[in-house]
Amino acid sequence: MSKLGFVGLGIMGTPMAGHLITAGHQVFAYDQKDLPAELLAKGLVKCDSSKDVAKACDIFFVMVPDTPHVGAVLFGKNGAAEGLSKGKIVVDMSSISPIETKEYAARIEALGCEYVDAPVSGGEVGAKAATLSIMVGGKDEVFEIVKPLFELMGKNITLVGGAGAGQTANQMIVAMTIEAVGEALLFASKAGADSARVRQALMGGFASSKILEVHGDRMVKRTFDPGFRIARHQKDLNLALTAARQMGISLPKPATCQELFNSCAANGGSAWDHSGMVKALELLANFEIGQKA
Repeated sequence: MSKLGFVGLGIMGTPMAGHLITAGHQVFAYDQKDLPAELLAKGLVKCDSSKDVAKACDIFFVMVPDTPHVGAVLFGKNGAAEGLSKGKIVVDMSSISPIETKEYAARIEALGCEYVDAPVSGGEVGAKAATLSIMVGGKDEVFEIVKPLFELMGKNITLVGGAGAGQTANQMIVAMTIEAVGEALLFASKAGADSARVRQALMGGFASSKILEVHGDRMVKRTFDPGFRIARHQKDLNLALTAARQMGISLPKPATCQELFNSCAANGGSAWDHSGMVKALELLANFEIGQKA
């Protein structure tokens, strides 16, 4: 049994921490809101701050929304850095800036500790089912220590490079694929085809994807409750586009996807599931999937 820390018990973090407890690990936790009653009943140990969590655990997990939140958890007042001691490991599973991730890693390593960034893909469904894809940045030897814990939360676990290497690329591909599926189903529906049958046919061919399977179904059935909120995906694409400017490269398609998400947000859709991007495409076409042409 390992002593683990977990800060950020939201839609994703709650089931992720739950899997660690179910596997027999002792989990110490802190969150700005009340900790989930179902996890406390299973043995989750409540702490009063990130500092106290860091003192109690050997491996410290973070799962919070954005770059400043990770910074506050680690380096704010009563943050984890105040409670860490030499040899401990910090694992950030949030999706944040790759530039800031490298800076955070350097500050944690200066304390004699190790840092791993491990953003996830799969949404609430993947978190509950322990089928998340986890893209890891960090040292090989540290990855091997943490990998058995990742395997309790996900299925596709890949070390992709050093600290910061795990960030942002996944969300770019997801956004672009949502756009592609949305455009295709909208086109087919406007042409008079049954969008549900078109999706079913595409699932058997080279165009098949998890996005077509899950989010294509959402588009056809008009079910846009999150899932993964548009506001969160806007944040992730902003990180990618900002990093791209800093590196001097152009990302035309993620920029287009961001504008479509911006349109959704402007029309009250910040809390829609990110498959709701199709609504921006429908607005441009003055046509809705499933509508009679």
